[in-house]
Amino acid sequence: MSVSGTYECVTKTPMGDQKSDVTIVADGDTFTGTNAGQMGSMAMEDGKVDGNKLTWTMNMTVPMPMKLEGEATIDGDTLTGTVKAGAFGSFPINGTRKA
Repeated sequence: MSVSGTYECVTKTPMGDQKSDVTIVADGDTFTGTNAGQMGSMAMEDGKVDGNKLTWTMNMTVPMPMKLEGEATIDGDTLTGTVKAGAFGSFPINGTRKA
């Protein structure tokens, strides 16, 4: 099964649960995508696919500029992973494929 799709996700952060739609478009061992939520939309950059494992970066601008590093595993219709926010640590992200 392809990792491509749109996932309804929740990231547990110090600012509370951040809901977003994560859209992944895989192309071989790379992917492009977006993470769109209450604070706007961020492009998922440097996306890499290794089997069912994904890694990427995002440049957050709101509420402060910061580079985020993400990694996740797709198991069927479930996305499970973490988003590392520099000195703030890593936060769990979980989602379910909706498209």
